[in-house]
Parts: sequence; C-alpha cells; structure tokens
Amino acid sequence: MNTTEQQYQSAETTSSDQITKIDVTPAPGAITALPPADQSTDEWREWGKQVSQILSELPEYLGQFFDDNKRAIISLGLLFAGIVSLKLTLAILSAINDIPLLAPTFELVGIGYTGWFVYRYLLQASTRQELSEEVKNFKAGIMGNNSQAS
Repeated sequence: MNTTEQQYQSAETTSSDQITKIDVTPAPGAITALPPADQSTDEWREWGKQVSQILSELPEYLGQFFDDNKRAIISLGLLFAGIVSLKLTLAILSAINDIPLLAPTFELVGIGYTGWFVYRYLLQASTRQELSEEVKNFKAGIMGNNSQAS
C-alpha cells in the first residue's frame, strides 16, 4: 500500500473512547471578550506606521530626485524612446518587405530617384556648386550662424 492510503486508513479508524464535545458558543446577547493584544499586533502597527510614513514622503523624495537628475532622466527617456521607435520602424519595414512585389517596387523607385539626383546635381559643375551652397545653408541653419563664416 502507498503511504497516503495508510494515512487515510489510519485517519478513518476511531477508537472506542467517546469524544465529548465542548460547547464554546456564547449565550445569545452576550458580548465576547477579545483576546488581549499581544506583542505581534503592536509590531504590525509600528511596521504599518513606518510604511505609511515612507509612502507619505515618497512624492517629495521623487520630486527632489527628479529635480536633481533632470537632464539624465530626460536623456535616458529620449534614448529609450529612440530605441523603441527604431525597433518599431524596423518591424514595419520588415512587414512591408514581406509583401510580394512591394520590395522590388521600392527598389525601382530608389534607383529612379538616385538617377534623377545624379542628373540634377552631379553631372554639371554649376549644379554641383548649387548643391554645395544648399548643404552649407542647411548646415548653417542647424549649427547656427557662426559656422557660416568657416
């Protein structure tokens, strides 16, 4: 036999002794006394007070932490947002690339645009000069007016 079956059998057996039932229900309308508060409930109250105090100070602490580390938190947030947007963009491009005939169409559009760009800006010296001026103006707009003098 299994040990669990033996345990069940031993639990089911009763002795010949009579077990007397003690009635502990209070009389109707009687107020039952609660057991005295022991040390453990006092400890729980103290622990609860400490947790309550920490939670009440948490907004002030977090506000101070954010004020002290504002630049670092914003930088980390922007870095995280950049990584998430890059992964999302790559997932969308991968999904588009899986559509039949769409990837070759995009390749043809890219080849056509590259051909137009070469024809428009790179074949003649005057158009190369124009492209160079546009790049300098773009760079000056991003970096500020100080980089235009160099």
